[in-house]
Amino acid sequence: MQFTEGAVLNARDREVAQTSNAERPMDKLTSLSNATLGDLTVARPQYDRAALTPGIVHIGVGNFHRAHQAWYLHRLMQAGEAQDWAILGAGVRPYDSAMREKLLAQDCLTTLIELDPAETSAEVIGSMIDYLPIEDGNAALIRAMADPAIRIVGLTVTESGYYIDPVTKGFDAAHPDIQHDVAQPETPRTAFGAIVAALRLRRAEGLSPFTGLSCDNLQGNGDILRQTVVSLARLSDPTLADWIEDNGSFPNSMVDCIAPATGPQEIALARDFGIVDTAPVTHEAFRQWVIEDNFCAGRPDWDKVGATFSSDVHAYEKMKIRILNAGHQVLANVGDLMEIETISGCMANPQIRALFRKVQAEEITQTVVPVPDMTPLAYLDLIEQRFSNPRIVDTTRRVAFDGSARHTGFVLPILRDQLAAGRSVSGLALVEALWARMCEGTREDGSTIAPNDPLWNELQTCARAAKERPEAWLEQERLYGDLAQAAPFRDAFVGWLALIWAEGCSAALSKYADV
Repeated sequence: MQFTEGAVLNARDREVAQTSNAERPMDKLTSLSNATLGDLTVARPQYDRAALTPGIVHIGVGNFHRAHQAWYLHRLMQAGEAQDWAILGAGVRPYDSAMREKLLAQDCLTTLIELDPAETSAEVIGSMIDYLPIEDGNAALIRAMADPAIRIVGLTVTESGYYIDPVTKGFDAAHPDIQHDVAQPETPRTAFGAIVAALRLRRAEGLSPFTGLSCDNLQGNGDILRQTVVSLARLSDPTLADWIEDNGSFPNSMVDCIAPATGPQEIALARDFGIVDTAPVTHEAFRQWVIEDNFCAGRPDWDKVGATFSSDVHAYEKMKIRILNAGHQVLANVGDLMEIETISGCMANPQIRALFRKVQAEEITQTVVPVPDMTPLAYLDLIEQRFSNPRIVDTTRRVAFDGSARHTGFVLPILRDQLAAGRSVSGLALVEALWARMCEGTREDGSTIAPNDPLWNELQTCARAAKERPEAWLEQERLYGDLAQAAPFRDAFVGWLALIWAEGCSAALSKYADV
């Protein structure tokens, strides 16, 4: 099937790439490093890492990047290709320093642990060769991106990291971070300020620009990255902005692989394979990467290892963002309220699973068109299977984080499309009511929900007012815009939130899905 070609490893790939813990002798532990690769009993780099040269700077070296983009590049390197495309990791926030220290201590190697329901398997990847210093002003990052050897700058900086106005979807030029970068373009605070500074240096040296490749879960992520970079450049140097627009490229892409946060359990899993790795990554047995083939300075042949180059990325990303990402929000808020810690736990709850299936089938999938070899309902079946995997310990708290960006980016566009078509929004209104109830800050058992959003204080104030007057939640114009005036949505939301506060989540779920 074209849609998942290379996404789920076939039997031959598994044999080549991974070793299960059932096949591994349990006699010693090996600290991960270049020097110890030969001691490992799992699949490991077969290429000479010392001979690799960088071609990519990637900003945001979290679990997802290492389980996804870095893995595709590693697979190419295993085939003897892309040896001049190695990754330099980067970050722009102080908290990135901790990850940098961990990865440098193990030569930027990562243990990937696949949690298939039937087995656990592992491999070590080595496509990243260095991690740039984290520093005020981002001088090292700017220097690296200005190097002509760097032909792609990738980003995974979360959905809320692109300085987008949540209502207009335009560039938020008034944000203090952006104002800082406009005033001090040589010592920027943001990743985008650093990108602009590096492109300024490249233009001055007569070099061509690099490709900006967003790998975040945003529909039209390349277009959004272009908007952010060009708009920021235009505030301080309009001719540079024109040069970037005329010569640069920002391909859209759709990325997919569930890679939960790492904690003691994941570190222990690596040790089960005999590996001491302070930053291993667990992931599901599924990957997908659909990319617009628009690279101004060349690219690796990722399609040889399962990625898809397509002129219609939007159809793929719309299906994924609406069914998977919006589906995560359907589950996470009510799960947290009902003291369910994981996404798979939510799927095991009959009422929550019924909510998920009904709102997906009757509302969300109505706004999605088929892609080659995959209908929306078939994709929904696939997502249900993936979300139900108990081996993937993906917490409701992690998935619910930054709801102000995720609801506005994933859920509300579906709601608007449903309203425009005159179709039902009852289920989506319930999803929003459950989010409002969660943002009040207490679960149904009375325990406290810790702040879980950059706008938490504002959200909590509105959520508490909405307990007595539900409309107060919808009056957050920066989130809902004119949706408060849409009677079908407003009336359904008011009814659901009132019921949730009066009788609880279970009563609302029962009324909606008859379970």
